[in-house]
Amino acid sequence: MRVVAKFGGTSLGSGDRINRAADSIAKAVDAGHEIAVVASAMGSTTDDLLDEIQFEAADADRAEIVSMGERTSVRMLKAALTARGVNARFLEPGTKEWPIITNDLGEVDVEATVARAEELASELDNVVPVITGFLAQNHDGEITTLGRGGSDTTAVMLGKYMNADEVVIVTDVEGVMTGDPRVVEGARNVGQITVDELRNLSFRGAEVVAPSALSYKSGDMGVRVVHYQHGDLLTGGTRIEGQFENLIDMRETPLACLTVAGRAMRNRPGILAELSTALRGSDINVDCVASGMDSITFYVDAEESEEAEAVLHEEVVADETLSSITVDDGVAVIRVTGGELPNRPGVVRDILTPIADAGINLHDVITSATSVALFVDWEDREDILEIVQSEF
Repeated sequence: MRVVAKFGGTSLGSGDRINRAADSIAKAVDAGHEIAVVASAMGSTTDDLLDEIQFEAADADRAEIVSMGERTSVRMLKAALTARGVNARFLEPGTKEWPIITNDLGEVDVEATVARAEELASELDNVVPVITGFLAQNHDGEITTLGRGGSDTTAVMLGKYMNADEVVIVTDVEGVMTGDPRVVEGARNVGQITVDELRNLSFRGAEVVAPSALSYKSGDMGVRVVHYQHGDLLTGGTRIEGQFENLIDMRETPLACLTVAGRAMRNRPGILAELSTALRGSDINVDCVASGMDSITFYVDAEESEEAEAVLHEEVVADETLSSITVDDGVAVIRVTGGELPNRPGVVRDILTPIADAGINLHDVITSATSVALFVDWEDREDILEIVQSEF
């Protein structure tokens, strides 16, 4: 099996942890597997170096300075592997076999990187390359960086371009947990999670795998997250399944928009739960919810609008803080979802501007970390779909 193993800063944060990492790599090599290693800077080295730059530094100089953390890590890990009889070689920008190339804009040159990664993969039966994470090199030989989470990006990118069976992210957490074990009791490891689920968690603060890395995951390549104390690169942890797909989806049936108005509803604990529970009691599914200071809007199937209106009206009558309910039928929803969507500055503007230019009114725009939902008149749905498809 061909594996790209990425060791995070905490998993290389001391001599003991470097020994643990080297033991796990040597064990996998002895078992006959092809291993490539990506190493982050030890501990908080990169942040420490950045904190010490107390002067105006050119981008090229800054990249050279922060690269020293990863450069030290690969030398340490290579030496530890050599001491265990493993034929290892460290790679950093500037070495002949360096794989990740960027263009003049700092973006990955896919064609050049694929060619170099494939050449590197062809040598895995003879040597274990220990590669600096986070770093890249442009065509002029200058060091560039892949941004925050860049070591994860290095690993998953190389896993894809080297045709690896699996990428293993070795870190200081037991894979993906049901909750933050520092906050909630009984948090446990999640054995499997989809890339879409993890993407949403990652963009909302879960520090497991960098969102930028997940965009490189292919469907047939496994990605696992394991704790550095586990000691086995090939088992355990959380397996991430699937791959990102850019999707523009239009709901086939119309929705109804039910808006409940009330005084200072946002400051009323439990009001959303009460209204949602009432709808649930009548087995009415809610497609989406939007809230304001003095209103809550529920989007439900148009065929259920009359029943939903009656249910919510009972809640309005029974609660003196609620004023009224109104219903607007014939609403369509078009959703835009994609792996690259959150990394695209101005994406909401790019969607809304051509719609405004076409003179089409929107009922609602509801965004999450990874999607944009457009609610429009049913008669405008085909025009909106065409505009969005032309943009994406």
